[in-house]
Amino acid sequence: MIFALAAYIMWGFFPAFFPLLLPASPVEILAHRVVWTAVWVTVYLVVTGRWRELANLTRREWAWLGAAGLFISVNWGTYVLAVNTEHVSDAALGYFINPLVSVALGLVFLKERLRPGQSVAVGIAFSAVIYLTFFTGQAPIISLALAASFGGYGLLKKQINVTSTVSVAAETIVMLPVALAYITWLEATGGGTFVGFGATHTALMISSGVVTALPLICFAQGAKKLPLATIGMLQYLTPCMQMLWALAVVGEHFSVHRWIGFAIIGVAVGLYIADLARLQTQRRRSSARA
Repeated sequence: MIFALAAYIMWGFFPAFFPLLLPASPVEILAHRVVWTAVWVTVYLVVTGRWRELANLTRREWAWLGAAGLFISVNWGTYVLAVNTEHVSDAALGYFINPLVSVALGLVFLKERLRPGQSVAVGIAFSAVIYLTFFTGQAPIISLALAASFGGYGLLKKQINVTSTVSVAAETIVMLPVALAYITWLEATGGGTFVGFGATHTALMISSGVVTALPLICFAQGAKKLPLATIGMLQYLTPCMQMLWALAVVGEHFSVHRWIGFAIIGVAVGLYIADLARLQTQRRRSSARA
């Protein structure tokens, strides 16, 4: 529980960290995030003696992890763009609806059957997106991009059985050449900020790898022993913290229609959590009978 809570709380404070990396652009921050995450996670694997698992990955596993690396890179870049352009609430909305998007992806691609509660929750969430699009004049693109990219990332990860830390190392290693090429081009053309903006800025860019990797490692440790239902409920701590940050610190403006849209999403999330809790209770009763 401590590890899982630590992970979600650290993710909840992400909106406080990435603005510190300005004036770097979102794409430059993403490139450095990939590079330094690959470095720090690989060092962690070497120190803990788990690098052999990374070295023993098959070509098939590398292919799936490469695709997952692309999806998570889109997710990371979109999130940085949202936070550094004062769209923190849109990022929070994306992670509120992400579990529901994952359920829908499982239905379409894995032929999973939805329980009645899940079907109602997905339907309500879809109606909220339609409401926000119609009454605010634009679709919640950032929210949908975050939810879809992370949902797709989870879908790809289900195709292989690799530990979370090794997976992150492999995903970032696959994206490493592209990230390094982009950083090199930026610095060569004078568009980069890694050098020339002070030692503090350089250190913060390097630390983006630790900031990315540490909650992932904590989550991997916590998820080993906690029930899936508990993990499912705890994950909403992060978007709740981000929403509070958007309102109290960033001071983002919320129209009436946005509040209504978020309330509809809240109903969908509540039904989803209730369905998880009911399923967990049924499983416990079945185990007790057995």
